[in-house]
Amino acid sequence: MIGTRTAPAVLAVSLALAGPAGAGEDALEGMAGPSGERLRYDAKGLTLTFPEPDVKLQIGGRLHIDGGAAGFSRPDLPEAFPDNVAVRRAWIEPTLTIGRDWVIAFQYDFADPMLPINDALVAWKGVPDTILTLGNMKEPFSLEWLQSNNDTLFAERSVANALVPERRFGFAAGHHGKNWTAVAGVFGNAASSGIDGDGVAVAARATVAPIMTGDETLHLGLAGVFRTRSRSDGAFGFSSPAGAFLFERPLVDTGDLPDAASVSRLGAELAYRRGPLLVQAEYIRAELQPFPGPGQPGAALDFQGGYVEAALVLNGEGRAYALTPQSGTTYATFRGVTVPEAQRLSRGGIGVFELAARYSAVDLDARGFRGGMEQDVTLGLSWYPEPNLRLIGNVVHGRVRPGEAQSDTLGTRPFSVDTVIARLQIYW
Repeated sequence: MIGTRTAPAVLAVSLALAGPAGAGEDALEGMAGPSGERLRYDAKGLTLTFPEPDVKLQIGGRLHIDGGAAGFSRPDLPEAFPDNVAVRRAWIEPTLTIGRDWVIAFQYDFADPMLPINDALVAWKGVPDTILTLGNMKEPFSLEWLQSNNDTLFAERSVANALVPERRFGFAAGHHGKNWTAVAGVFGNAASSGIDGDGVAVAARATVAPIMTGDETLHLGLAGVFRTRSRSDGAFGFSSPAGAFLFERPLVDTGDLPDAASVSRLGAELAYRRGPLLVQAEYIRAELQPFPGPGQPGAALDFQGGYVEAALVLNGEGRAYALTPQSGTTYATFRGVTVPEAQRLSRGGIGVFELAARYSAVDLDARGFRGGMEQDVTLGLSWYPEPNLRLIGNVVHGRVRPGEAQSDTLGTRPFSVDTVIARLQIYW
Protein backbone atom coordinates (compact mmCIF):
# COMPACT_ATOMS: atom_id res chain seq x y z
CA MET A 1 0.00 0.00 0.00
CA ILE A 2 1.31 3.45 -0.94
CA GLY A 3 0.40 5.96 1.73
CA THR A 4 -0.10 9.69 2.09
CA ARG A 5 3.50 10.15 3.23
CA THR A 6 4.43 10.27 -0.47
CA ALA A 7 2.28 13.34 -1.14
CA PRO A 8 4.54 16.12 0.25
CA ALA A 9 7.37 14.98 -2.00
CA VAL A 10 5.69 15.40 -5.39
CA LEU A 11 7.84 18.40 -6.31
CA ALA A 12 11.08 16.66 -5.33
CA VAL A 13 10.07 13.50 -7.21
CA SER A 14 9.57 15.55 -10.35
CA LEU A 15 12.97 17.17 -9.93
CA ALA A 16 14.64 13.82 -9.43
CA LEU A 17 13.07 12.22 -12.49
CA ALA A 18 14.26 15.12 -14.59
CA GLY A 19 17.66 15.25 -12.88
CA PRO A 20 21.09 13.96 -13.83
CA ALA A 21 20.45 10.44 -12.55
CA GLY A 22 18.07 9.89 -15.44
CA ALA A 23 19.85 12.00 -17.97
CA GLY A 24 22.49 9.48 -18.95
CA GLU A 25 24.57 12.29 -20.45
CA ASP A 26 27.92 13.87 -19.73
CA ALA A 27 28.06 17.26 -18.04
CA LEU A 28 26.46 20.06 -20.03
CA GLU A 29 27.84 23.56 -19.74
CA GLY A 30 26.22 26.56 -21.35
CA MET A 31 27.96 29.44 -23.07
CA ALA A 32 29.28 32.27 -20.96
CA GLY A 33 26.79 35.05 -20.25
CA PRO A 34 27.40 38.81 -20.55
CA SER A 35 29.15 38.88 -17.15
CA GLY A 36 31.03 35.62 -17.68
CA GLU A 37 28.52 33.53 -15.74
CA ARG A 38 28.10 29.88 -16.68
CA LEU A 39 25.43 27.29 -15.97
CA ARG A 40 26.65 23.70 -15.64
CA TYR A 41 24.50 20.57 -15.42
CA ASP A 42 26.14 17.34 -14.19
CA ALA A 43 25.92 14.62 -11.53
CA LYS A 44 26.08 17.30 -8.81
CA GLY A 45 22.99 19.07 -10.14
CA LEU A 46 22.83 22.62 -11.43
CA THR A 47 25.77 24.94 -10.79
CA LEU A 48 25.76 28.63 -11.67
CA THR A 49 29.14 30.37 -11.45
CA PHE A 50 30.10 34.04 -11.64
CA PRO A 51 33.82 34.79 -12.14
CA GLU A 52 33.57 38.40 -10.90
CA PRO A 53 32.90 38.28 -8.01
CA ASP A 54 33.86 34.66 -7.36
CA VAL A 55 30.40 33.21 -6.60
CA LYS A 56 29.03 29.72 -7.15
CA LEU A 57 25.45 28.56 -6.61
CA GLN A 58 24.94 24.80 -6.63
CA ILE A 59 21.45 23.29 -6.45
CA GLY A 60 21.50 19.67 -5.35
CA GLY A 61 19.00 17.32 -3.80
CA ARG A 62 18.20 13.78 -2.79
CA LEU A 63 15.22 11.46 -3.07
CA HIS A 64 14.91 8.28 -0.99
CA ILE A 65 11.90 6.03 -1.60
CA ASP A 66 11.41 3.04 0.73
CA GLY A 67 9.35 -0.09 0.31
CA GLY A 68 9.15 -3.12 2.55
CA ALA A 69 7.33 -5.54 4.78
CA ALA A 70 7.65 -6.70 8.38
CA GLY A 71 6.27 -9.46 10.56
CA PHE A 72 6.07 -9.89 14.34
CA SER A 73 6.49 -13.19 16.17
CA ARG A 74 3.42 -12.46 18.31
CA PRO A 75 0.09 -12.56 16.45
CA ASP A 76 -1.57 -10.17 18.91
CA LEU A 77 0.56 -7.21 17.83
CA PRO A 78 -0.83 -4.49 15.51
CA GLU A 79 0.14 -4.08 11.87
CA ALA A 80 3.79 -3.11 11.54
CA PHE A 81 3.60 -0.72 8.57
CA PRO A 82 0.71 1.66 7.82
CA ASP A 83 2.17 2.05 4.31
CA ASN A 84 4.38 -0.39 2.47
CA VAL A 85 5.87 2.33 0.27
CA ALA A 86 6.71 5.88 1.34
CA VAL A 87 9.08 8.73 0.58
CA ARG A 88 11.76 8.71 3.25
CA ARG A 89 13.47 11.93 2.14
CA ALA A 90 12.84 14.49 -0.59
CA TRP A 91 15.39 17.24 -0.18
CA ILE A 92 16.28 20.33 -2.13
CA GLU A 93 19.78 21.56 -1.24
CA PRO A 94 21.04 24.92 -2.55
CA THR A 95 24.60 25.88 -1.54
CA LEU A 96 26.08 29.33 -2.18
CA THR A 97 29.87 29.68 -2.09
CA ILE A 98 31.35 33.21 -2.04
CA GLY A 99 35.06 33.32 -2.70
CA ARG A 100 37.11 30.93 -0.58
CA ASP A 101 35.81 31.99 2.80
CA TRP A 102 32.00 31.93 2.84
CA VAL A 103 29.50 29.08 2.46
CA ILE A 104 25.72 29.39 2.83
CA ALA A 105 23.88 26.05 2.83
CA PHE A 106 20.22 25.13 3.13
CA GLN A 107 18.39 21.78 3.08
CA TYR A 108 14.61 21.43 3.01
CA ASP A 109 12.77 18.10 3.22
CA PHE A 110 9.37 18.08 1.48
CA ALA A 111 8.63 14.66 3.02
CA ASP A 112 8.89 15.81 6.67
CA PRO A 113 6.10 18.19 7.74
CA MET A 114 7.32 18.26 11.37
CA LEU A 115 11.05 19.07 10.92
CA PRO A 116 11.48 20.09 7.26
CA ILE A 117 14.60 22.24 7.81
CA ASN A 118 17.84 20.28 8.02
CA ASP A 119 21.02 22.29 7.48
CA ALA A 120 20.43 26.05 7.34
CA LEU A 121 23.77 27.66 8.03
CA VAL A 122 26.44 30.22 7.25
CA ALA A 123 30.09 29.16 7.49
CA TRP A 124 33.27 31.26 7.42
CA LYS A 125 36.68 29.78 6.60
CA GLY A 126 38.87 32.87 6.77
CA VAL A 127 41.22 31.40 9.41
CA PRO A 128 43.54 28.62 8.17
CA ASP A 129 42.34 25.08 8.92
CA THR A 130 39.28 26.46 10.76
CA ILE A 131 35.55 26.57 10.06
CA LEU A 132 33.16 28.79 12.05
CA THR A 133 29.48 27.95 11.49
CA LEU A 134 26.24 29.60 12.62
CA GLY A 135 22.84 28.04 11.98
CA ASN A 136 20.92 24.78 12.08
CA MET A 137 23.29 21.81 11.86
CA LYS A 138 24.25 18.49 13.41
CA GLU A 139 25.70 18.61 16.88
CA PRO A 140 29.25 17.13 16.72
CA PHE A 141 28.42 13.69 18.07
CA SER A 142 28.59 10.12 16.64
CA LEU A 143 30.48 9.06 13.54
CA GLU A 144 27.43 7.22 12.20
CA TRP A 145 25.18 10.26 12.65
CA LEU A 146 27.64 12.70 11.07
CA GLN A 147 27.94 10.56 7.95
CA SER A 148 25.56 11.67 5.20
CA ASN A 149 22.41 9.57 4.91
CA ASN A 150 23.39 9.14 1.27
CA ASP A 151 26.51 7.30 2.43
CA THR A 152 25.46 5.20 5.44
CA LEU A 153 26.05 1.48 5.03
CA PHE A 154 22.36 0.61 5.48
CA ALA A 155 18.99 2.16 4.73
CA GLU A 156 18.73 3.34 8.35
CA ARG A 157 21.24 4.07 11.06
CA SER A 158 21.58 1.68 14.00
CA VAL A 159 19.13 1.54 16.92
CA ALA A 160 21.86 3.17 19.04
CA ASN A 161 21.12 6.35 17.09
CA ALA A 162 18.13 6.75 19.43
CA LEU A 163 20.61 8.28 21.91
CA VAL A 164 22.03 10.82 19.43
CA PRO A 165 20.75 14.43 19.36
CA GLU A 166 19.00 15.73 16.25
CA ARG A 167 20.05 18.82 14.31
CA ARG A 168 19.94 21.98 16.41
CA PHE A 169 20.47 25.70 15.90
CA GLY A 170 23.74 26.99 17.29
CA PHE A 171 27.31 28.10 16.76
CA ALA A 172 30.25 25.74 16.19
CA ALA A 173 33.98 26.12 15.68
CA GLY A 174 36.08 23.38 14.07
CA HIS A 175 39.82 23.04 13.55
CA HIS A 176 41.95 20.32 12.00
CA GLY A 177 45.55 19.26 11.60
CA LYS A 178 47.18 16.74 9.31
CA ASN A 179 45.38 13.75 10.82
CA TRP A 180 43.20 15.14 13.65
CA THR A 181 40.09 17.25 14.13
CA ALA A 182 38.41 19.09 16.99
CA VAL A 183 35.02 20.79 16.91
CA ALA A 184 32.85 22.30 19.64
CA GLY A 185 29.66 24.30 19.78
CA VAL A 186 26.69 25.67 21.71
CA PHE A 187 23.18 24.68 20.60
CA GLY A 188 19.54 25.45 21.38
CA ASN A 189 16.52 23.79 19.76
CA ALA A 190 15.90 22.91 16.10
CA ALA A 191 15.15 25.75 13.70
CA SER A 192 11.86 24.09 12.70
CA SER A 193 10.79 24.18 16.38
CA GLY A 194 11.63 27.80 17.01
CA ILE A 195 15.27 27.54 18.28
CA ASP A 196 14.30 27.71 22.00
CA GLY A 197 12.26 25.35 24.18
CA ASP A 198 14.81 22.56 24.66
CA GLY A 199 17.43 24.17 26.88
CA VAL A 200 21.05 24.82 25.92
CA ALA A 201 23.66 22.23 24.99
CA VAL A 202 27.45 22.30 24.85
CA ALA A 203 28.90 19.69 22.49
CA ALA A 204 32.42 18.69 21.48
CA ARG A 205 34.10 15.97 19.40
CA ALA A 206 37.75 15.13 18.79
CA THR A 207 39.18 12.59 16.36
CA VAL A 208 42.59 11.30 15.36
CA ALA A 209 43.68 9.01 12.54
CA PRO A 210 46.98 7.32 13.55
CA ILE A 211 46.93 5.64 10.14
CA MET A 212 45.72 7.74 7.21
CA THR A 213 46.94 6.76 3.76
CA GLY A 214 45.16 6.45 0.46
CA ASP A 215 44.42 2.77 1.05
CA GLU A 216 44.27 2.47 4.83
CA THR A 217 42.67 4.47 7.66
CA LEU A 218 42.42 3.95 11.41
CA HIS A 219 39.95 6.37 13.03
CA LEU A 220 39.48 7.04 16.75
CA GLY A 221 36.96 9.49 18.13
CA LEU A 222 35.47 10.75 21.38
CA ALA A 223 32.48 13.08 21.75
CA GLY A 224 30.27 14.49 24.47
CA VAL A 225 27.13 16.60 24.79
CA PHE A 226 25.74 18.20 27.93
CA ARG A 227 22.30 19.84 27.75
CA THR A 228 20.65 21.77 30.58
CA ARG A 229 16.90 22.32 30.56
CA SER A 230 14.32 24.30 32.52
CA ARG A 231 10.94 23.19 33.80
CA SER A 232 9.26 25.25 31.10
CA ASP A 233 10.94 23.30 28.29
CA GLY A 234 9.01 20.59 26.49
CA ALA A 235 9.02 16.90 27.35
CA PHE A 236 12.10 14.85 26.53
CA GLY A 237 12.49 11.23 25.48
CA PHE A 238 14.39 8.55 23.55
CA SER A 239 12.93 6.14 20.99
CA SER A 240 14.02 3.99 18.06
CA PRO A 241 12.30 1.94 15.33
CA ALA A 242 13.77 -1.42 14.30
CA GLY A 243 15.82 -0.41 11.30
CA ALA A 244 13.02 0.92 9.11
CA PHE A 245 11.29 4.26 8.65
CA LEU A 246 8.04 2.51 7.65
CA PHE A 247 7.12 1.28 11.14
CA GLU A 248 3.87 2.66 12.57
CA ARG A 249 5.50 3.39 15.94
CA PRO A 250 8.84 3.05 17.75
CA LEU A 251 9.51 -0.41 19.17
CA VAL A 252 11.36 0.91 22.22
CA ASP A 253 10.39 4.25 23.70
CA THR A 254 10.88 6.02 27.01
CA GLY A 255 7.80 8.14 26.38
CA ASP A 256 7.78 11.76 27.46
CA LEU A 257 10.07 12.52 30.39
CA PRO A 258 8.88 15.97 31.51
CA ASP A 259 11.26 16.21 34.49
CA ALA A 260 14.52 16.13 32.51
CA ALA A 261 16.73 18.80 34.12
CA SER A 262 19.84 17.79 32.17
CA VAL A 263 20.92 15.21 29.61
CA SER A 264 24.53 14.19 29.11
CA ARG A 265 25.88 11.96 26.36
CA LEU A 266 29.27 10.36 25.81
CA GLY A 267 30.30 8.49 22.69
CA ALA A 268 33.39 6.54 21.64
CA GLU A 269 34.20 5.75 17.98
CA LEU A 270 36.46 3.26 16.25
CA ALA A 271 36.78 2.61 12.53
CA TYR A 272 39.29 0.86 10.30
CA ARG A 273 39.41 0.83 6.52
CA ARG A 274 41.77 -1.14 4.34
CA GLY A 275 41.06 -1.10 0.63
CA PRO A 276 37.44 -2.17 0.01
CA LEU A 277 36.86 -3.26 3.64
CA LEU A 278 35.45 -0.95 6.32
CA VAL A 279 34.82 -1.92 9.96
CA GLN A 280 33.14 0.61 12.25
CA ALA A 281 31.88 0.58 15.85
CA GLU A 282 30.52 2.98 18.47
CA TYR A 283 29.41 2.94 22.08
CA ILE A 284 27.05 5.63 23.40
CA ARG A 285 25.97 6.30 26.97
CA ALA A 286 23.32 8.84 27.98
CA GLU A 287 22.34 10.01 31.44
CA LEU A 288 19.16 11.91 32.22
CA GLN A 289 19.11 13.84 35.49
CA PRO A 290 15.59 14.80 36.68
CA PHE A 291 14.71 17.88 38.64
CA PRO A 292 14.98 17.22 42.38
CA GLY A 293 11.83 16.42 44.30
CA PRO A 294 10.79 18.09 47.56
CA GLY A 295 13.76 17.80 49.91
CA GLN A 296 15.71 15.24 47.88
CA PRO A 297 17.59 14.95 44.59
CA GLY A 298 16.07 12.95 41.77
CA ALA A 299 17.53 9.62 40.68
CA ALA A 300 19.42 9.70 37.37
CA LEU A 301 18.46 7.39 34.50
CA ASP A 302 21.30 5.79 32.54
CA PHE A 303 20.79 4.49 28.99
CA GLN A 304 23.27 2.91 26.60
CA GLY A 305 23.63 1.60 23.08
CA GLY A 306 26.12 0.71 20.42
CA TYR A 307 26.83 -1.10 17.18
CA VAL A 308 29.52 -2.85 15.19
CA GLU A 309 29.29 -3.04 11.43
CA ALA A 310 31.38 -4.02 8.44
CA ALA A 311 31.14 -3.45 4.70
CA LEU A 312 32.99 -4.85 1.72
CA VAL A 313 32.94 -3.27 -1.74
CA LEU A 314 32.97 -6.30 -4.01
CA ASN A 315 34.19 -4.82 -7.28
CA GLY A 316 35.40 -1.31 -6.57
CA GLU A 317 37.42 0.99 -4.38
CA GLY A 318 36.77 1.43 -0.68
CA ARG A 319 35.13 4.41 0.98
CA ALA A 320 37.44 7.41 1.19
CA TYR A 321 38.09 9.20 4.48
CA ALA A 322 37.01 12.86 4.59
CA LEU A 323 38.88 14.77 7.29
CA THR A 324 37.14 18.13 6.80
CA PRO A 325 33.68 19.19 5.59
CA GLN A 326 32.71 22.09 3.37
CA SER A 327 30.85 23.62 6.32
CA GLY A 328 29.31 22.65 9.65
CA THR A 329 30.43 19.95 12.09
CA THR A 330 30.73 16.81 9.96
CA TYR A 331 34.47 16.31 10.40
CA ALA A 332 36.27 12.96 10.02
CA THR A 333 33.71 10.75 8.28
CA PHE A 334 33.73 8.16 5.50
CA ARG A 335 32.37 9.07 2.09
CA GLY A 336 30.18 6.92 -0.11
CA VAL A 337 31.11 4.36 -2.75
CA THR A 338 32.43 5.73 -6.04
CA VAL A 339 31.48 4.34 -9.45
CA PRO A 340 34.32 4.50 -11.99
CA GLU A 341 33.39 5.60 -15.51
CA ALA A 342 34.01 2.14 -17.03
CA GLN A 343 31.72 0.46 -14.48
CA ARG A 344 28.70 2.71 -15.02
CA LEU A 345 25.66 0.85 -16.33
CA SER A 346 25.20 3.50 -18.99
CA ARG A 347 28.76 2.82 -20.22
CA GLY A 348 28.29 -0.92 -20.51
CA GLY A 349 29.43 -1.83 -16.99
CA ILE A 350 27.56 -3.56 -14.19
CA GLY A 351 27.91 -0.90 -11.51
CA VAL A 352 29.49 -1.43 -8.09
CA PHE A 353 28.21 -3.80 -5.38
CA GLU A 354 28.69 -3.55 -1.60
CA LEU A 355 27.90 -6.13 1.09
CA ALA A 356 27.35 -5.06 4.72
CA ALA A 357 26.46 -6.58 8.10
CA ARG A 358 25.68 -4.97 11.46
CA TYR A 359 24.82 -5.81 15.05
CA SER A 360 23.30 -2.98 17.11
CA ALA A 361 21.58 -2.65 20.46
CA VAL A 362 19.96 -0.03 22.68
CA ASP A 363 18.98 -0.35 26.33
CA LEU A 364 16.43 2.15 27.64
CA ASP A 365 15.89 0.39 31.00
CA ALA A 366 17.35 2.04 34.11
CA ARG A 367 16.82 1.88 37.90
CA GLY A 368 13.32 0.46 37.86
CA PHE A 369 12.35 2.53 34.79
CA ARG A 370 11.52 0.46 31.73
CA GLY A 371 11.83 2.09 28.33
CA GLY A 372 12.61 -1.14 26.51
CA MET A 373 15.53 -3.01 24.97
CA GLU A 374 16.21 -3.84 21.34
CA GLN A 375 18.86 -5.84 19.51
CA ASP A 376 19.09 -5.97 15.72
CA VAL A 377 21.10 -7.95 13.20
CA THR A 378 21.10 -6.41 9.73
CA LEU A 379 22.39 -7.73 6.41
CA GLY A 380 22.58 -5.42 3.44
CA LEU A 381 23.40 -5.30 -0.24
CA SER A 382 23.82 -2.04 -2.15
CA TRP A 383 24.08 -1.63 -5.91
CA TYR A 384 25.48 1.57 -7.40
CA PRO A 385 24.72 1.46 -11.16
CA GLU A 386 25.57 5.17 -11.65
CA PRO A 387 27.48 7.77 -9.62
CA ASN A 388 24.28 9.31 -8.23
CA LEU A 389 21.98 6.29 -8.09
CA ARG A 390 21.86 3.59 -5.39
CA LEU A 391 19.55 0.66 -4.72
CA ILE A 392 19.60 -0.82 -1.21
CA GLY A 393 18.23 -4.09 0.11
CA ASN A 394 18.26 -4.79 3.87
CA VAL A 395 17.08 -7.74 5.94
CA VAL A 396 16.72 -7.02 9.67
CA HIS A 397 16.06 -9.44 12.51
CA GLY A 398 15.26 -7.73 15.78
CA ARG A 399 14.60 -8.84 19.36
CA VAL A 400 12.49 -6.41 21.37
CA ARG A 401 11.45 -6.13 24.99
CA PRO A 402 8.93 -3.27 24.95
CA GLY A 403 8.87 -0.55 27.58
CA GLU A 404 6.05 0.78 29.72
CA ALA A 405 5.24 3.58 27.27
CA GLN A 406 4.49 0.96 24.58
CA SER A 407 2.55 -1.50 26.76
CA ASP A 408 -0.88 -0.40 25.49
CA THR A 409 -0.03 -1.31 21.89
CA LEU A 410 2.89 -3.76 22.12
CA GLY A 411 2.16 -5.38 25.48
CA THR A 412 4.89 -6.33 27.93
CA ARG A 413 6.12 -9.67 26.55
CA PRO A 414 9.29 -9.82 24.39
CA PHE A 415 8.92 -10.52 20.69
CA SER A 416 10.99 -10.70 17.53
CA VAL A 417 10.46 -8.79 14.31
CA ASP A 418 11.72 -9.57 10.82
CA THR A 419 11.91 -6.77 8.29
CA VAL A 420 12.76 -6.50 4.60
CA ILE A 421 13.50 -3.01 3.30
CA ALA A 422 14.35 -1.80 -0.21
CA ARG A 423 15.31 1.74 -1.13
CA LEU A 424 15.66 3.67 -4.36
CA GLN A 425 18.13 6.46 -3.66
CA ILE A 426 18.81 9.33 -6.07
CA TYR A 427 21.17 12.15 -5.12
CA TRP A 428 22.72 14.98 -7.03
